[in-house]
Amino acid sequence: MILAAGKGERMRPLTLHCPKPLLLVADKPLIQWHIEALAGAGIRDLVINHAWLGQQLEAHFASGADLGVAINWSPEGEPLETGGGIFNALPLLGDQPFILVNGDIWTQFDFASLSLPAGMLAHLVLIDNPPFKQQGDFSLHLGRIGNPSAGQAALTYSGIAVLDPALFADCQPGRFALAPLLRDAAEQGLVSGEHFSGNWIDVGTPERLAQADCLAREH
Repeated sequence: MILAAGKGERMRPLTLHCPKPLLLVADKPLIQWHIEALAGAGIRDLVINHAWLGQQLEAHFASGADLGVAINWSPEGEPLETGGGIFNALPLLGDQPFILVNGDIWTQFDFASLSLPAGMLAHLVLIDNPPFKQQGDFSLHLGRIGNPSAGQAALTYSGIAVLDPALFADCQPGRFALAPLLRDAAEQGLVSGEHFSGNWIDVGTPERLAQADCLAREH
């Protein structure tokens, strides 16, 4: 599943008339980098949610056939945040673990390497804290994710994960965040993780969009 329902407030005025996933990185829509990378890893059944200007996304990619994938769209009348958006899309995702990717990152992560260890509810890809983020999200020790205590070194969640639908077993429809579910599962020792040190950019501002564009053209 690719999360693409954000409004891109920090990207204005670029996102006033264009959804953030369609902003260009090296002459290609940002979200298309994910679609092609997933297809290249053999993952061709995709679910993409959308809200703000979402019809532009559907019009651009349609069924995904031109890129060798099959896209199921999960429109949201109003943004449901990360957790609510995933929960809303569960009927399209099925009952097996699925890869989750934030649509507003640019990365060269190899999705073919992802898996969910037995007994885990989630597997997170963590990165070094980017310059604009002083405090990390989770600790990582011997492949297990933890919630850092005050002053403990922590890493940043990359926006790439593998989730078991069982993570949402106690949830109700509506707007809610994913992070509290991950923290609760981590507290129970049910979240594994890995560290990624390759190219990764949170494309959250026009400046970082330009940075991603430069990096993509170099590679």
